[in-house]
Order: sequence, then structure tokens, then C-alpha cells
Amino acid sequence: MHDTLLTLQNITKRFQSGDTQLTVLEDLSLTVPRGASVAIIGKSGSGKTTLLNIAGGLDTPQAGKVIYKDRVLSSMKDRQLSEYRNSNIGFVFQSHILLEDFTALENVMMPSLIRGMRPREMRHKAQELLERVDLSSRAAHHPGKLSGGERQRVALCRALINDPDIIIADEPTGSLDEQSSSGIESLLFDLVSEQNRTLLLVTHDISLAERCSHIYQLIHHRCERYS
Repeated sequence: MHDTLLTLQNITKRFQSGDTQLTVLEDLSLTVPRGASVAIIGKSGSGKTTLLNIAGGLDTPQAGKVIYKDRVLSSMKDRQLSEYRNSNIGFVFQSHILLEDFTALENVMMPSLIRGMRPREMRHKAQELLERVDLSSRAAHHPGKLSGGERQRVALCRALINDPDIIIADEPTGSLDEQSSSGIESLLFDLVSEQNRTLLLVTHDISLAERCSHIYQLIHHRCERYS
């Protein structure tokens, strides 16, 4: 039986829209077991990305708690929250968000350098990750010289460089063509399985969601089991 790694407890999130408040999430609860793959589906604008941002410590709710293991994110100071994101979460966004002035290898290394790890050791690890996704020959290329699928593979490696507990992926294949999407999807699940990571995934693609061990649907601002 899996133990709980991440819990979202009675989360409410609202945004100001002119003179009114727009409720995106309301009294939402979600449990992410260690080692599980959890998919979140829902209509556009239903709050899927907001949920991921709150889970990853990129945004804060008006009410409720996010608990990582036994630590409540809202009790963390800014530096602790930054360390939580850098050390425990690997982010993969729809847009790769690579640094254009750095090579593929340097982009993969970046989170580990921010963490203060030894550059020589991290360079070797980054090279191994790029080799795993068949990009070792492209390590010295800048993002502008890479295809969309190649850039997203670099982003996958970057997400894994610090050995995070959780990979948070927001529509990781949403901007790719069908062939590239299929390759990234397979790599994502293979790497998560190989490295024994936990996956929290947002997708509009039900066939991708069905590769996960748990599927939830965002309806009326809350998560419900999808069947």
C-alpha cells in the first residue's frame, strides 16, 4: 500500500476579475500516493493548471492546506518554499521554458547549480540523462537549434536532474505534433517508472490520462474520481 506523499486539503482559490471574484477551486481535496501516477482532466478553464501551481508551491490558495509528507507549505518561509520546489518537484510545462542563451546540457544542469551541487558531478549526470533520451549528440546545441520534441526531452531531463519525489507535468505534449507527442509520452512514463518517481499530470488527452494509475476530473471546482 502506498503512503501519502502530497495532500491538497480543502483548497479554495479565487481570482479577482474586475469587481467580482472568480472561483476556480473550492473546497478541493486530493491525495497523491508515493509512487503513483495521477492524472487530472477537465474542461479548459476548469482550474487544472491552478491546481498544479498550488501543488508545486508556485501559487497559494485563499483557504486550505498543501501538505508534502508532514510539512505544510503555507508554514514555510520563502527560502524554504524555493528549496521545496527545487529539490522535491520537477516541473514539465506545455511550453518547455528553456533558457535560450544556454545549451541543452546547461539547461538540464541549471536546477542542480541553483541548488549548489558540484558542476562537474552534475555535468556527468546531465549527460547521462540526455543520453537516455537520445540527445547526447545535441547536448551543445541551443534551444533555437532543437525541434519542439527535442526541447521537451531536454525539459524532461531538467525536471529529473535533482532526483525530485514528484514530477508535475502540465499538458507536456500539448504543443507537439502527434508523432512527437507519442515519443514524449512514452519517455515520461518510462523515466518516471525507472526512477521510481511520483507523477501528477494535467492533460486534455484521455488516452494519456488512462496510462496513469489514478484519474480525477475537475468538476464544479472540485476533484472527482473519473470512471
